[in-house]
Amino acid sequence: MTEQSGAVLSEKTRALLERLQKNERTEQIIYERVANLVEKKSPHNAEVLRRLAAEEGRHAEIWRHYTAAEAKPDLHKVRRTVLAARLLGFTFAMKQMENGEEKAQQIYADLYAEVPEAAAIRADEEHHEAALLELLDEERLHYVGSMVLGLNDALVELTGTLAGLTFAMQNNRLVALSGLITGASATLSMASSEYLSARSEGKQDALKSSVYTGIAYLLTVALLVLPYLLLPAAAWLASLGILLATVVLIIAGFTYYVSVAQGLSFRRRFGEMAAISLGVAVISFVIGLLVKQFLGIDL
Repeated sequence: MTEQSGAVLSEKTRALLERLQKNERTEQIIYERVANLVEKKSPHNAEVLRRLAAEEGRHAEIWRHYTAAEAKPDLHKVRRTVLAARLLGFTFAMKQMENGEEKAQQIYADLYAEVPEAAAIRADEEHHEAALLELLDEERLHYVGSMVLGLNDALVELTGTLAGLTFAMQNNRLVALSGLITGASATLSMASSEYLSARSEGKQDALKSSVYTGIAYLLTVALLVLPYLLLPAAAWLASLGILLATVVLIIAGFTYYVSVAQGLSFRRRFGEMAAISLGVAVISFVIGLLVKQFLGIDL
């Protein structure tokens, strides 16, 4: 047993407090560094992040009052999270980090008897900090609809096209050539359609919206065609298998990103997108096989 702040703490409680103190100090540094990262482009978001850093620092000081020691932050987590903020956006990185705190919050109940402040801090974690996170306003999230449009269309159209061509041609090089031509044309078509649609609605950011749509479409095309370019010409079945696995991974990755950044349900959105894309692929398999069989075309 150890005695701090006039209270006798068990070794288990002290260990939990040290763990929480380290985590709070780590997240304080993360919020401060990400605030510095976005300050020039977005003073509003920087201010919100510094308020979050102050909350974490206040919590760490409360735990230090009990542990009587300063916690060393997890610098690996700091670097990892700041890198994620640079690559995937600070809203995603911050909300993912806070979502990971749900497990940590389960230990607060074990502290109530010995540490009265635990209840108030848990309330902060669940309500105040969540409210602050909702104040974050990142530009790229304004165009999630455009990215979803490009991604969905590319997955549905290209998955079906490549699947059908795979059975019809049974040659990776021919499928890759056809897929690249189709994909490039479709990218330009989708981007221009999004631009015209946004302009007709009077949106001032029509060009930027079309760019997000085009980039999402083009990246999807590149990933889907890649196995047909890398594998031998006769390995069309292997390419088809990689194609389907890639589709599932793209859907899972993007759905996870959107669900975390916007606080949406992952399971429902993933099931919907996967069912549509893979359903179209199955239908296209059958069409490609029937075309090859009944028209007697052999390439």
